[in-house]
Amino acid sequence: QGQLVESGGGLVQPGGSLRLSCATSRTIFGIYTMGWYRQAPGKQRELVAAISSGGSTDYSDSVKGRFTISRDTAKNTVYLQMNSLKPEDTADYFCNAILTTSGGRKFEYWGQGTQVTVSS
Repeated sequence: QGQLVESGGGLVQPGGSLRLSCATSRTIFGIYTMGWYRQAPGKQRELVAAISSGGSTDYSDSVKGRFTISRDTAKNTVYLQMNSLKPEDTADYFCNAILTTSGGRKFEYWGQGTQVTVSS
């Protein structure tokens, strides 16, 4: 509870930009893979972007070239910079942190979600 604190959602016009933030503890930030998922009404939650503790990134095809995930070590915060937003990007966005140990145990946290609406 409360391990991931999100901010930055809102209403933006098509073509606009937003930046989401996800602040967490030093422990989680240091060793977990952090990611952003989204869930639109009536649809399943989907991975948008992820960044490992080492800085490797992964993006869904639908956001490649428009969204950028990054880490700020000094602030223990992960960002999702969203540019060229489209109406189909409208969804609730959730921060995620996941760690899978060598023994196969999984530790996972979710943020409370932040709403992004892209509309004119």
